[in-house]
Amino acid sequence: MERRTLLLLGTAAVVSVGAALVLTPDGLRQRDTSPGTLAFEGLAPKLRDATRIEVRKSDATLVLLRQGEAWVLPDRGNYPVRPEKLREMLVGLTELRLVEARTADRAQLDRLGVDDPARPGSTAVLLRILGPQDQPIAELVVGRRRVRTQGNVPETIYVRRPAEAQAWLAEGRLAVDADPQLWVDRDIANFPQDRIRRVVVRRLGEPELVLGRGEGPEDKLRVTIPADPPPLDEVALDEVARSFEYLTFLDVKPEGAVQGTALGEARFELTEGMAVTVWPSREAETLWIRLRAEDGPDAAALNARWTGWAYQLGVWKEKAFTPRLQELLEREAAPETAPAR
Repeated sequence: MERRTLLLLGTAAVVSVGAALVLTPDGLRQRDTSPGTLAFEGLAPKLRDATRIEVRKSDATLVLLRQGEAWVLPDRGNYPVRPEKLREMLVGLTELRLVEARTADRAQLDRLGVDDPARPGSTAVLLRILGPQDQPIAELVVGRRRVRTQGNVPETIYVRRPAEAQAWLAEGRLAVDADPQLWVDRDIANFPQDRIRRVVVRRLGEPELVLGRGEGPEDKLRVTIPADPPPLDEVALDEVARSFEYLTFLDVKPEGAVQGTALGEARFELTEGMAVTVWPSREAETLWIRLRAEDGPDAAALNARWTGWAYQLGVWKEKAFTPRLQELLEREAAPETAPAR
């Protein structure tokens, strides 16, 4: 029933689960453990007051902080983490069961990946759950997974309590990742290109550029201002139309932390009356955008995610969001080169 209860927790309840991973100090003391017991006996009902989670490797440290009713990444400006990712890790920790004692020789721990995580070159990962005043709540060194080839066989992984030399083979799925990219939802938006009806580009230092789509189902974006433009590159026009298709970010930070050069703005008018304004900027060799949605049924939800944040995109997206007219012109055929003799 504990598993069923944990898995049925909603997003808000996930915060409580993540925020409440508590063991008393007595629970951290070295104790006799027999095969078949949980790595942390009675953990689920003690889920109460955790305020910080650390995932430490020899070359990286990930920190999650509880902020009100959410868990965030402080090194990404307190950007929210994915609730389902947090739930997966915490459920896995509460259900992890020690099934077989392995070596207690510290010189052999690296073979299982449960040696000192701070040692250069170590592959071990230290998971720490901390409460008020950063008091340890639960700590576990997580090592190599053991691959099973048979079907319907539970996953196993090598683990060790940091204060103990004894390593264990544990049964259960415990996903512990130190890469912050795996903890955030990197999706920004996904608007199919046929939803883009009109685009108004006001790039600094450039004349206004307007693209529009006809009413036919097969009509594509065309330049309407300036009128009668030179022949245009269909591929470049399609890139503008597909600006928001499966749009994901490379990095994220508070919008006030971007110290780049503003490029202007582009307003994308979509079906159902919604419009999205994009403000791109260049910071050294990186491209950052800010977004705001207006009108339409999804605008409020989108702004709840976008407001206050700047997203890094691939630099090639600059021509999709704020193109110059010359970047949309049909490319001249490259002159043929005479074969070398």
